[in-house]
Order: sequence, then structure tokens, then C-alpha cells
Amino acid sequence: MSNLSLEERLAQMGRDLRQELADGKQLGGAFFSRLGKLFVEELLGAEVGDALGRGSHERREGHQAGYRNGYKSRTLRTAEGPLELDVPQVRDFSVDGHDQPYRSAIWQGLGRRSVCLEKLVAEMYARGCSTRDIEDLLKEISDDGQTTLLSKSSVSQVTEVLWEQFEAFTKRDLSGFDVVYLFADAVHESLKQQVGACSQAVLVSWGVLRDGSKVLLHMSLGNKESQDSWLEHFRSLVSRGLPTPLTVTSDGAPGLIKAVEAMWPEAERIRCWFHKMKNILDKVPDDQRETIKRLLYDVRDAPDHETGVKRARAFIDEYRHKLPSAAACFENDLEASLNHLKLPTLHHKSIRTTNLVERGFEEERRRSKVIPKFRTEKECLKLVFATLWRASQRWLKVKFTEIERRQLEAYIRVRQAMGKNVRETAAAA
Repeated sequence: MSNLSLEERLAQMGRDLRQELADGKQLGGAFFSRLGKLFVEELLGAEVGDALGRGSHERREGHQAGYRNGYKSRTLRTAEGPLELDVPQVRDFSVDGHDQPYRSAIWQGLGRRSVCLEKLVAEMYARGCSTRDIEDLLKEISDDGQTTLLSKSSVSQVTEVLWEQFEAFTKRDLSGFDVVYLFADAVHESLKQQVGACSQAVLVSWGVLRDGSKVLLHMSLGNKESQDSWLEHFRSLVSRGLPTPLTVTSDGAPGLIKAVEAMWPEAERIRCWFHKMKNILDKVPDDQRETIKRLLYDVRDAPDHETGVKRARAFIDEYRHKLPSAAACFENDLEASLNHLKLPTLHHKSIRTTNLVERGFEEERRRSKVIPKFRTEKECLKLVFATLWRASQRWLKVKFTEIERRQLEAYIRVRQAMGKNVRETAAAA
């Protein structure tokens, strides 16, 4: 640490600056680093003076505790690169007669990573960068292109904010979400275990609200898509106040179907056509796929439920013997496959598949290729959550005009006439 006064150090810096400018040098990051070093060191020195109750060259009086004890070289990382600072040390320090180590509030504050940098790191991780990638990218954007702004371990610590966000998400109150249409699906990820790797299912549910908004509702981990795993997932929704939905759209996973019917027996179950079409077409010869696809589209896109049932029966009668496996696959769970046709026409496209979150899953899978196997459940959940949550912020609303409200009201009246305990919704009011 220089023994020069602040005035003398500034004067010396001014002379150096004038010489550099005279030599044609640009006013760059090095100058501001020197200025920052001077400023921080003077602040730290003044803070010690306040704590001890005397200046650096004043003698200690009897009631004053603590002594200056030289300096320790410390590094402060900044956007301009590292600052090598001489941090003043204090010994025999006490407060109100109680001995305690001296801690600089200024140094502790400066030592914290900037909020902007932490947000940047969290976003980079959520968008698919590995911790090593982030460390390297931050090094590239440093002033000299060589300074490590954050180590890989520090990046891992910063991304803990994603876990905190996930925990808050899974505990939030859902009573304010007037869900009309509910959706459920899962994404499978590999986790490193002590003995090899195993696949875990991340269960996801989302909904369309009475005002047309789409909202991500819950995520949980299950070692498989079992009925028990899905029941636990759905119970979390209900325990946090989620109203009973009118419909639930899902694929044909047996455990999921059983859980939906057990949790919401009054809700109409809708079979996802994206998965249904894929399963059927996998059983069709290549030279007939386009013909079968057009016929399936005719059923799926029927103008009403009655027409859809007629077209479905005609397809089954036509292909029961020609393509028995495909016809049997189509006939399986047929009622649920046609239930979307009972609802407002404009909503058919939005409620007949789980494609909305499937696209989010595809984005998540692309990002998780950076980390082929997650080391822990925590790593898996926070990345899947970060990806899907950010995707959900871009989801477009479903239209609920007066026409859709009247159609939905008629649907509810029919269900109630069948003895179903279907709740009224504000969308249908």
C-alpha cells in the first residue's frame, strides 16, 4: 500500500494520464481500473478509521480498541477485469467491550457478484449453456479476454436461483386460476446413479383459464409415469386450491388415464390426437399412410361430435379387416378421442393435443443434450422448469368470444343433465 496521501496519489495518476494521452494512447479500461483501485482502497481505509475512531497517523487513546495491522492483497473481480487491492487489516478489535473480528461492510458488499451478472448466468444456463460454457463465455467478454469472471463452481452456485424459483412455483396458491381445460404430459430424462443411469419422468400440467390465458401449473418428478406418481402430482394441484377442470387432455399412458379418472371423475377426458395419430400410422404401410392420414383428419376435424362418431365408425368398418392393427388402435379409447368435438368449435385445435408443452419439451431436450445425464434430480428439475417456464411466458391466449361462452354453457348444461357434478365457470356465466 502506498504511503502517499490521496491528493498525492491523484496528482501522480494525473501526470501518468497526461503522458499516456500525449503518447497517443486511448483512455481505456486500464485507466479506470487504476482509478477504481484508488477509490476502493481509500474507501476501505476511511472505513477502518471510522471503526477505530482515529485517522491512520493518529495515536490510540485509552478508550479506543483495535490497531491497524498492515494490508492483505486481495482480488476484486469487475467487468474491467480483476483489481488487485491492498485491503487494510485490523487486530484486537472490539465493539461495546466485546472482542470480535473486524469485518469490512464495504468489502463484503463489493465481494458480492453483481445482480446483472447473476441474472445473465442464470439465463445462459436456462437456455442450454453448460457451466463450463458459461465460464468460457464470461472469460471471452472480459476486458482482456482472459480473465475468469466466474469459475465453474461459482456458476453452479449462481444457478441455485433457478431451484429457488422452482420451489416457489411448486408451492404457490392455485385458487385464483379458474381452469377450464387442463393438460398433462411428461418428459423423460436420464439421471446418473451410483449404478449406471436411470430414466426419470418429469410430470407437467398446464391449463387454459376462463379468460383464455394459458398457464404452467405444476411440475414433479416420478421414476415412471405410474398412477401413484400422477395422483401425487394432481393432489398437489388440488391441495393448493385448483378448481375442478371441465376437461383433461393427455396421452394414452395407462397410469395417467387412471389417475385423471380417479382425481376428477366429473371431468371429460380428451385423448391427445398427436400421440394417437402417431400410434395408428406406425401400423400402416407406407403406400397407404397419406390416405389413412386424410381419413383420420376427417374424423378429428369433424364439425361436431355426432359427425365425428359417424366418420369414426365408417373408418373402423372400412379398415377392420384391411388394416386390423391400425383399426384396433384407432378404436381403442375412441370416446376420449372424440370428446373435444363436444366443446366450442374454435377451441378444438387448442384442446385436442398436448402439443403446446410438447414443443417446450423439444426445446428442453435440445438444451439438455449439453448435459446428457443429469447428476441429480435437482439439476434435472431446475433446467426443465427454467426452460418450460420461459416458454410458457410466450404462450398465446385462446379466444373466448360470446359465441364460445354460449357453446361452453350449453356443454355444461348437457353434462349436468347427465347427472355429472360439473361446476359453473365464469367463462360460461
